Amino acid sequence: MQASAELGISTGMGCEPQLISKADKNAERAMLKVLAQSFPSADAALAEIARLSAVLTMPKGTIHVISDIHGEDKKLRHIINNASGTLRPLVEKHFESRLSPQELSEFITLVFYPAEVTSRLEHSDTGAVQKRCFIVNTLRLQVELVRVLSSQYSLRRAMLVFPKAYTPLLLELINISNPQRETSFLEAIVDALLPDGRALHLIHVIGRLIRNLAVNELIIGGDCWDRGPRGDRVVDYLMQQPNVSFIWGNHDIAWLGAALGNDALLCTVLRVTLRYRRISQIDGGYGIPMTPLEYLAQNVYRDDPATFFLPKIDGMRAKVTVGRMQKAIAIMQFKLEGQLFEKYPNWNVEHRRLLHHIDLKAGTINVDGVTYPLRDKYFPTIDPLNPYTLTPEEENCLRLLRRSFQGSAKLASHMEYLVRIGQMYLVRDRHLIFHGCVPCDALGNFLPLEVEGEAVSGRAMYDAVEGVIHRAWEKRSQQDLDFLWYLWGGPRSPLFGKDRMATLERDFIADKKPHHEEKDHYFDLIHEVGFCEKVLSEFGVDPVEGLIVNGHVPVKIEKGEDPIKRSGKAITIDGAFSEAYGDHGYTLALEADRTVLALHHHFDSVEAAIRDGVDIIPKVTVVRQWPRTRKIGDTDRGEEIRGEIHMLKKLVEAYQKRQIIPAAPVLEPFELQ
Repeated sequence: MQASAELGISTGMGCEPQLISKADKNAERAMLKVLAQSFPSADAALAEIARLSAVLTMPKGTIHVISDIHGEDKKLRHIINNASGTLRPLVEKHFESRLSPQELSEFITLVFYPAEVTSRLEHSDTGAVQKRCFIVNTLRLQVELVRVLSSQYSLRRAMLVFPKAYTPLLLELINISNPQRETSFLEAIVDALLPDGRALHLIHVIGRLIRNLAVNELIIGGDCWDRGPRGDRVVDYLMQQPNVSFIWGNHDIAWLGAALGNDALLCTVLRVTLRYRRISQIDGGYGIPMTPLEYLAQNVYRDDPATFFLPKIDGMRAKVTVGRMQKAIAIMQFKLEGQLFEKYPNWNVEHRRLLHHIDLKAGTINVDGVTYPLRDKYFPTIDPLNPYTLTPEEENCLRLLRRSFQGSAKLASHMEYLVRIGQMYLVRDRHLIFHGCVPCDALGNFLPLEVEGEAVSGRAMYDAVEGVIHRAWEKRSQQDLDFLWYLWGGPRSPLFGKDRMATLERDFIADKKPHHEEKDHYFDLIHEVGFCEKVLSEFGVDPVEGLIVNGHVPVKIEKGEDPIKRSGKAITIDGAFSEAYGDHGYTLALEADRTVLALHHHFDSVEAAIRDGVDIIPKVTVVRQWPRTRKIGDTDRGEEIRGEIHMLKKLVEAYQKRQIIPAAPVLEPFELQ
């Protein structure tokens, strides 16, 4: 009996004895003491239990999933501002019977772009009386919209996105129910703020609040950079949002590697930047001068027409200069990748070392046993005897570029943010969300990848890869930095999902046969119900009601492709932003009673949206219709809340048994305001 007491052995009818060690009891008591700091009495804990129990009954918040932004910052901003098209119908529903079409259009524009609209009004010649009338009327509409949106949340949750300086004022506003009192209240507020020029600022502040309340969580499915103009502004805007979750894409990994000093990925990032002529994000956005590369191109490649590397769009630099810069950095990339492939034979990418298969005299290259003529035969930096060795000029250029990448404070802050919130996959409301694929063979068997000397597949692969990404940022060992390249373009990388990245072939071979990149079997198998259920089960998602969501592979609408796979259990969202992929694509909204897919088209500009009321009005398709409105208690957050309630009940029990002494009550004068 004494031993049982010391170990905390409890027995029950028909049950094996459960051992609760003294250490476990002490650990639990320590946790309860920490919890007691927030809830210093049984009443405080019981009140929180009651509040959380009520929260479980509320409708779940809307989650928006956006993937493959690829540097299209203006389009991202608009789609976030209009909540993937779901905010406009809400505004129309509440105000179209009271506002004229013109007034409704102007108010919607203000909802989407409060900063720009208020700035234009502030600098206009609108009279003081007219301006005051506009502000009072606009605030009335905004406050009504805030009431509608905040009613979907608990007060504590809603207040998390309230601007701190204005929280007391906003709480007073949304709790006014008498229309007459509201008018006098609003007029008093406006008259108090107008002399200091802050009345329009309040409209701006509430406009941002409306946008933040419209979406409970924003999930980015990867690929913030490349192709589009300003990946830096994409991350800038994400950092301003209140509740963002981020899933790694292979382009994000490339930029992470470049920031940390992976030379092959640094060259890759610059090559893609030059291919699409997005230089402003490098020198203007991150303060990384392109001078070393331009110097190399002008001196070593000065006689090269660089015909097949010329950018399609114009800019401040001559096209031939940009073409030479792209070719110079591409050759450096191929050399550095070749060095990596030789260093890691376990990657099984030896067939991608192609420079030593170039016959400079014959002007040919051998790929997979087939010899092809080269359409570009000018290689001033390739030594046939040592084709993967950088020349002194290339070494100096790379050294200066690496120093600039590693010295960019803004790039470092962006990467620190993404590493902090980044994950390889997320599960939300029975949706399994990741960027690329789960590598598998033709039969649907998950293929292994060697990570830290251990072969892992399926969910274990994702977990192991996520560990390497975080360690690469913290420890920065060369082996981890090298592995980032594999995540970018390795054949079994869950972020890539192809047998090769045929960049060299597309650059130098006219014949399109060697350009082909074989996709992982995953992309065919997601059309089959059984395989999708296997993937969902692997990641702990209900295989019957679950849905796989991934980006990475553009949906070719013009060729009749459908984002919803034939299985009905997988969906691809990609291309919603990139002009290079057709300037159209999809976002996903996980609402309380349904999951909807929004098809977006071209967006002119922020200026056109403000001036002409132009909006991206998506075509919405219902993907899942739930038989009842889902509550917070039905979600992953609901599970967390039930866990919190469980611990609070233990705290109440500890108070009642005097295992924890409640804090002495603090008596304060009660003042009526």
